[in-house]
Amino acid sequence: MSLGYAEKLSFIEDVGNVGMAEFFDPSHVFQEKVERLAGMIQKSKHMVVFTGAGISTSCGIPDFRGPKGIWTLQRQGKALPEASLPFHRATPSTTHMALVEFEKAGILKFLISQNVDGLHLRSGIPREKLSELHGDSFMEQCPSCGAEYVRDFEIETIGLKETTRRCSRAGCGAKLRDTVLDWEDALPPKEMDPAAKHCKMADLVLCLGTSLQITPACNLPLKCLKGGGKIVIVNLQVMMGVVGMLNMRIPPFIRIDLFQIIITQALSLDKKYVNWTLRIASVHGKQAPLPFIKSVKVSFTESLSMKAAVLYDQPLHLKRRTARSTKHLDVFLSLQFSAGCKCTHADLKIPVDFEIPTDCLKEENDSIIEKLKERAVREPCCGQTAVVERRGILVPKSEVIVHAIITNIIEYGGSLEASSLSNGLLKRRNEGLIDSGICWKRTKGRKRTSRHRR
Repeated sequence: MSLGYAEKLSFIEDVGNVGMAEFFDPSHVFQEKVERLAGMIQKSKHMVVFTGAGISTSCGIPDFRGPKGIWTLQRQGKALPEASLPFHRATPSTTHMALVEFEKAGILKFLISQNVDGLHLRSGIPREKLSELHGDSFMEQCPSCGAEYVRDFEIETIGLKETTRRCSRAGCGAKLRDTVLDWEDALPPKEMDPAAKHCKMADLVLCLGTSLQITPACNLPLKCLKGGGKIVIVNLQVMMGVVGMLNMRIPPFIRIDLFQIIITQALSLDKKYVNWTLRIASVHGKQAPLPFIKSVKVSFTESLSMKAAVLYDQPLHLKRRTARSTKHLDVFLSLQFSAGCKCTHADLKIPVDFEIPTDCLKEENDSIIEKLKERAVREPCCGQTAVVERRGILVPKSEVIVHAIITNIIEYGGSLEASSLSNGLLKRRNEGLIDSGICWKRTKGRKRTSRHRR
C-alpha cells in the first residue's frame, strides 16, 4: 500500500495480527487445489471476488500485515520498506489482469476491493462492477452531484476531506472530496450496498490477498453461505494456474495517460510580432501535476532559428515571439518520462498555423483510446499517441490539443507447463474460452486468521 496513505491514517494502537507466517503447499497438494478451484470457477453462475492488499505486493506496493508489511515492520521497530517505484506508476499484477479476463468472459459478475491503490479500475474492471470499499487514492468525488474524477496523481488528503479542486459539471462547481476512508469513517452505502447484494447472489466468492481482519468488510463474503454459496481463500498467484487450466489468456496491461498542449497567442503592442505561450498541462487542470513527465525538450522549425529549451519545472510553459508575417511553424516536443514508465521518452510534432480552428475535433474518448490500445497490442511500443480533442478558444486566443499517450505496456504471456497440468480440465478446449498457454508456478500463500476488527 502507499506509504503516504499509511502515514495519513489516524493513529490506532491495535491494528490486528501482523507478521503472519507464509507457507508452501507440497506441489501435488498445490496442483490439486488449483484443479479444484478451476472446476468451481467453471461451474459458477455468479462469481464474486473479494480482494485485499496481498494482490498488489507484486506490483511494488507493500501490504500491511505480511512478513514485510508496513505495520509488521513498525511493530518490530524496523525501517519501512522502500517503494520500488512511485505509487502512481504501479501497474496491475497478473492477478489483476486475470480478473479482467474473467470479467470479459462473463465469469466474474462483481469485484469487491479493500485496496485504495486504484489498480482494479486502472486494469480495466468496469466501474459499475466494482466496489472500492475503502476508497481510491486517485479518485475525487463531488458531494453535490456525485460525479467521480479519476486522476493520474495521488490525491493529497484522506478521510473524505475537501481537496483544492472543484466539480467541472455544468451548474455544479462544488468543492471535491477525496474518497479514501480513515479509521473512523463508515463504509459508504454507494460501495457497500451493491457489494452486499452481489455476495448474497454469489454461488462462489474468491478471497484474494486478504487476511480478512477488517470489519465490516470481512463479513461480506459470508453472505453467500445462506444461499448455498461457497467461499474460497486463495493464495497469491494461484490465479495464473487457474487461468491456464481454463484455457484463457491473461490480457496485456496498456496504460494510457492524457495531457494537453495549449498554445496561446497575442499581438505585441506595436503589432509587428506574435507573442505566444506554449503550455504542456494536465487534463485535470493547468495547475495539476503531470507526474509521468520528468522534463520536455522543445525545439522549432530549423529555418526560423528559434532558441530551443528544456523545461524541467512544472507547470511546464515556454514563451516565444515570431514575426507577424510567419504563417506556419512546427514545434517539436521530446517528452522525457519519469520513473515507472516503460520507455524513456516520446517525440511529438505540433504544427502551428496561427489560426484558431473553427472546427472542434472530439470523438468519443473511449473509441479513440480503444483504437490506441488495439494498435499497441499489434505494435507493442510505448510512446504512441492519438489526438483525443482539438478545439479553439477565442479569448485569450488559444488552441488546445488533448493527447492520449501510451506510457506502459506489460505482457503476461508464456507457455503453459502442460506436463504438470495433464488432467481433464486441461483437455476441455470447447467451452468458448480463449485457448492459449500461460506459464505458472507455485508461490507463497498466507495463513488466515478469524479475528475480525475495524
